[in-house]
Amino acid sequence: MADAEEPVNGEDDGFHDHWVHSHRDVQGGNARAAVFGVSDGLVSNVALILGIAGASTDGSLVRLAGVSGLLAGAISMAAGEWVSVRAQNELIERELEIERQSLRDNPEAEARELAAIYRERGVDPEHAEQVAAGIMSDPEVALDVHAREELGIDPDGVGSPLQVAASSFAAFAVGATIPLVPWFFAEGNDATIASVVLGVCAAAVVGFLVAHFTERGAVRTAIRQVMVAALACAATYVIGSALGVSVA
Repeated sequence: MADAEEPVNGEDDGFHDHWVHSHRDVQGGNARAAVFGVSDGLVSNVALILGIAGASTDGSLVRLAGVSGLLAGAISMAAGEWVSVRAQNELIERELEIERQSLRDNPEAEARELAAIYRERGVDPEHAEQVAAGIMSDPEVALDVHAREELGIDPDGVGSPLQVAASSFAAFAVGATIPLVPWFFAEGNDATIASVVLGVCAAAVVGFLVAHFTERGAVRTAIRQVMVAALACAATYVIGSALGVSVA
């Protein structure tokens, strides 16, 4: 999704060719991990808190469950994101190495392959071969272009496993803390209602943030986020009430 356009070097000569636009980094994974982390932490801990509250009115039990869910979820999510991004990066590195080796060993075949890609996109054959030859004259440029055109990979856009893991941990912890706050000051129905209200408000805020980043309908996205949270919470509260265990 493009941001607002800007004239090159701050000049406006009336020609569209001199206007450029920038894009957000959507491949690295930090934004995705943060949004998903807040949403997951919020929904899972609201559901957990209401499930426990439906089974027991003991505030200390709810607080223990909420804090445990926060820590377990944040650590689990951070570990999962680290493993996922690390594995993805290793796969990308392996594919790039294969492509680098092929460019060294079979430059003519790779040039023909690149020219064929451009022909399939509508470039006339002669021009496609000229462009491919120019790209192949620089090994680093050739690797970058082949990675993008042939493999669909941005070599400079891989994510940092540690950054994504840290973003996930922090985001999940923030989301999971919100519905837990009332239980440090109240118990029973008052705390339960406060958790629900905070959860709904936070879910709506997450929806608005997602809509802002994706430039989609804010109200629709917020409603969708609230509905997902509400369904999860209602299900766990009903199950907790049905179980209705008493903890000594």
